Amino acid sequence: MTRHLSHLFRLLPLAAMASAAGAAPVPRAPLPAGTHATLAILETTDLHANVVGYDYFKLAADPSLGLDRTATLIAQARRDFPNTVLLDNGDTIQGSALGDYQAVVAPVKCGELLGIHKVMKRLGYDGGGVGNHDFNYGLGFLGQVTGNRFDVPGVARAQKPCAGPGFPIVLANVVSVRTHQPLFAPYRIIEKRVHAEDAAGKPVEATVKVGIIGFTTPTILSWDKRWLEGRVTTEGVVETARRYIPEMRRKGADVIVAISHGGLDASPYSPTMENGNYYLAQVPGIDALLLGHAHQQFPNPTSTVAQFNLPNVDKARGTVFGVPTVMASLWGKNLGVIRFDLRHDGKGWTIARDNTVVETRATQQADKSYVAADPAVLDLVRAEHEATIRYVKTPVGSTDFRMSTYFADVGDPSAIQPVNAAQADYVRAYVKANLPQYANLPVLSVSAAFKAGAAGPGDYTDVAPGSLALNNAADLYLYPNSLYAVKVDGAALTAWLEKAAHRFNTIDPARAEPQELVNGGFPSYNFDTVTDPDLHYEIDVTRPPGQRIRNLTWQGKPVAGGQAFLVATNNYRASGGGNFPGLDGSKTVIASPDANRDVLIAWIRAHKRLTRAADGAARSWRFTPVTTAGPVVFHAPPGKLDLARAAGIDNVTELRADDGQGKGVALYAVDLSK
Repeated sequence: MTRHLSHLFRLLPLAAMASAAGAAPVPRAPLPAGTHATLAILETTDLHANVVGYDYFKLAADPSLGLDRTATLIAQARRDFPNTVLLDNGDTIQGSALGDYQAVVAPVKCGELLGIHKVMKRLGYDGGGVGNHDFNYGLGFLGQVTGNRFDVPGVARAQKPCAGPGFPIVLANVVSVRTHQPLFAPYRIIEKRVHAEDAAGKPVEATVKVGIIGFTTPTILSWDKRWLEGRVTTEGVVETARRYIPEMRRKGADVIVAISHGGLDASPYSPTMENGNYYLAQVPGIDALLLGHAHQQFPNPTSTVAQFNLPNVDKARGTVFGVPTVMASLWGKNLGVIRFDLRHDGKGWTIARDNTVVETRATQQADKSYVAADPAVLDLVRAEHEATIRYVKTPVGSTDFRMSTYFADVGDPSAIQPVNAAQADYVRAYVKANLPQYANLPVLSVSAAFKAGAAGPGDYTDVAPGSLALNNAADLYLYPNSLYAVKVDGAALTAWLEKAAHRFNTIDPARAEPQELVNGGFPSYNFDTVTDPDLHYEIDVTRPPGQRIRNLTWQGKPVAGGQAFLVATNNYRASGGGNFPGLDGSKTVIASPDANRDVLIAWIRAHKRLTRAADGAARSWRFTPVTTAGPVVFHAPPGKLDLARAAGIDNVTELRADDGQGKGVALYAVDLSK
């Protein structure tokens, strides 16, 4: 029987009260040699404000996500292991309509907690880190909701800290330019009371000092430049770890856990690299490494993800250079577990490394059902949850066609064109009012299918014909980006589209076996797409990446290398997000304070009714025609072929309603000769 939060909470007060009180620890007799204990490190990561299993875009329950089901896994782990340390790896406060509602629409007050922090506090989290998306609402908001007072330029410093989440948040490699000190506490040493046994098997009470140190990806400086520039700097994860980990040992840490919001990358090390944990794992003194950001599951012996198939990465045992390592997917779908067998020699604790076990536990069970959600979670946030639903139902317009991303990878523009049109109109109006020197430049716009199945068959944008509400606009534009515009020439535009075309694998026309069209390691949100009746180009997937864009024309004429364009995009891309060539912030000519999503909402309100002919049928790109000996395949939910036909895509067929991978998706083929 599932133990709900109401039962779980009764297990927490003693330790929580002792920690909160800050009282000096009562001296205890030294532990005898031979004392041993089991300690399990539990990780959540990339929760993205998914407190309950609910899709605010579709206004429907979604059992595949939510901290309410992770709570059940946490309760089970606490039954399985006598001692646990529960940690979160960041990207916690942003990513759902509930997160946006509490940050932007009805911001929480100083004495209030975010909904997700309410639940995490009651679940008894021992600590947490900071992800890149936690900076999306600005330093003022982040400081408020984490109970910090950041001493940085341009951010008002509160007289006293606001309500925090109730557990320490650590981050070592983001530094204030004013104080030259870390923005958060770089590390904390948690004195964890544990149940242990002496050499004779007799129960004893003991203390394990667990040191937690936090890191985030340094690329936040590009991605959230508007909030961070001139206020903070970042340091490399390796240099920062080398500075603090010996200090943590000197202060008595028995076990050191690195909470690092990033993945693995074996490229040559740089202090600014996005995923530096391949090198962080090689820093002496780290006992456990918690990963995030990449939205993947590790360990996973069947994973084909490149970062988990590097030298010295054991994807079955869950180690990186021998360091026990876990990544618990995203949205509360998994709970990461690193189980240590601790031995005391009369002087201190050591880890019996051969007995360490690393695993992830999924909310989806072997029979495809999901563990029960703990109803106490929804009870805690019911008011915020219901207010968010009321908000996202606000009508803004209507559409006569279905806007979806099921076939965005093969050319369906239906969910992308409205975003591009809104962005382009905004830039044209801005130029007319403020930048007359650019009045004669063509304006293009790029956007992407932000949801294209990466998280499963429900992870697609799908807006039905009829009334359009705020939740539909949030589905079409998922992130709280700001609208930026850059000035580029024809050569830079080509390079931009070449980078986006990394979305596809290289296809061998002579190969008779099925070939996967989509490169799963290249996120759909980086597949920038133009939907403009005046711009046309082909993507030749038989060529290697970087050599695929062919026949790029503007108004029927080849685009010249020096021809100038203004391109509407977002702050993430304009400032270097995704490592697109030439986009590093230097080409930005408009840095709008308006969010892309708000621009889209205003555009829909102004247009009132969208039609496919005007707003959902402009295909700027097509595959270069080529006949292949075997099928070129991709995956999408079954039974959607009529949507491809409605979008004018007649070269797609459904081969099998079940692709055999057990994920509920079908196998489709695209005929590249048509």
